[in-house]
Amino acid sequence: MDSVKIIEIKKSVFADNEQDANSLRQELKEKGVFLLNLMSSPGSGKTTTLIQLINRLKDRLRIAVMEADIDSDVDAVKIREATGIPSIQLHTGGMCHLDAEMTRQGLDNVELEQLDLVILENVGNLVCPAEFDTGAVCNAMILSVPEGSDKPLKYPLMFSVCDMVVINKMDVLPYFDFNLQKCKENIHLRNPKAQVIPICAKSGEGTEVLAAWLLEQVKHWKQQ
Repeated sequence: MDSVKIIEIKKSVFADNEQDANSLRQELKEKGVFLLNLMSSPGSGKTTTLIQLINRLKDRLRIAVMEADIDSDVDAVKIREATGIPSIQLHTGGMCHLDAEMTRQGLDNVELEQLDLVILENVGNLVCPAEFDTGAVCNAMILSVPEGSDKPLKYPLMFSVCDMVVINKMDVLPYFDFNLQKCKENIHLRNPKAQVIPICAKSGEGTEVLAAWLLEQVKHWKQQ
């Protein structure tokens, strides 16, 4: 198998990230490519969730993944080996987030004309990625049970900007002090419109619901 392409992402030189993000969204709309920005803290299960999600959608959508991290190509290799879809690694040079121009640099290395959906796995933390619009059509995040049901209260911006919140690792719910109903209430306190889907990425439980949601989002967006 070919080695994973690694793209060294440079810091954006544009001051107006919002303008860059809107321009990127328009360009992607013209190309018919849906960009999903997936965020979470490290260890929440982003890559495992993506593998489950992609394997449920790859026969219906043409998909590629951009894995953003400070270093290494571990996640990009894992995605490619587990799903067979195009996957590139974005190195941020120590930065804890991507902005719109940095995302564009990654997309320049993806065959957009052959795709319906690009998933950006953002750098793992609950602060910086939420502060920068990447140009994505949709923002989603993963909260894992061991992190606690109070995270929407501690990191309000992250939950405010996300259209979808995935609650992962439901299989360990009996072993942690995690109140699912209270967590949903906390999420909707920050974002009343956010969709919330509990899953277990390890077993795949619930990921078919997540796949159906994303497929509907892409189809609806393409029809607009």
